Amino acid sequence: MLIDGKKIADDIKAEIAEEVEKMVAEGRKRPHLAAVLVGHDGGSETYVAHKVKACERCGFTSTLLRFEDDVTEEELLATIDRLNRDADVDGFIVQLPLPRHISEQKIIEAIDYRKDVDGFHPVNVGRMSIGLPCFVSATPAGILELLARYNVPTKGARCVVLGRSNIVGKPVATLMMQKHQPGDATVTVCHSSTVGLKEICREADIIIAALGSPGFVTADMVKPGAAIIDVGTTRVPDATKKSGFRLSGDVDFAAVEPKCSFITPVPGGVGPMTIVSLMKNTLLAARHDIYPA
Repeated sequence: MLIDGKKIADDIKAEIAEEVEKMVAEGRKRPHLAAVLVGHDGGSETYVAHKVKACERCGFTSTLLRFEDDVTEEELLATIDRLNRDADVDGFIVQLPLPRHISEQKIIEAIDYRKDVDGFHPVNVGRMSIGLPCFVSATPAGILELLARYNVPTKGARCVVLGRSNIVGKPVATLMMQKHQPGDATVTVCHSSTVGLKEICREADIIIAALGSPGFVTADMVKPGAAIIDVGTTRVPDATKKSGFRLSGDVDFAAVEPKCSFITPVPGGVGPMTIVSLMKNTLLAARHDIYPA
């Protein structure tokens, strides 16, 4: 079965918009999400534009703060400090990647964890790892939402996570092994140093591919009936497209899809869920559901 991330994301945005209108009717302010964008990276520009559009759909107030590539680390930290202290801003993100002269980790740690709706701050990551309420990073949260809404069996399932990034691989592995639904799975994290990768994947009931390597997961790595979550979104050249490229996932979709019980397409699978998860975190921040005001 094809997992339609776009449809699920649209459903959730409608649910959020309804909740926001209730808040406004009760005399509370609209949730406010701010985004900081440095430079003119094409992927980042597109992603932030989608976030702004999602804010409109959800009934949020949104603010976009733009800086050129030569912005200093000090200027960026001063902006973060201002956003931390702005009572009208419920949550904000600093779009990654950043120019090399700026320490991404220093920027992440400067964000008030109570406004860290990207879920990257060590406080939120630490709380997630021991099962405490927190802002969960958007892509892993979106993956679990898809598994839940499609009733993909996870309890006791063998789950293989391909990739160990701080943004996707590590957090989604942590979430999948915790005692909740979806979750409660037996998780193996594989990476570039893993020996016997194909054999490990062939035993998996669920494969979550987050490597950034187009077409890496081939049909001979997938057992019949497995569920496949493809997080990869790599631009590959394609002369038939007006843009000159197409988005490719980490899974050889055409070959793998016939063997699967569930599979996410690229685009239209995990991508829309990442943005909607950010919207959900912003709503939680505005309502002070996780960190009381």
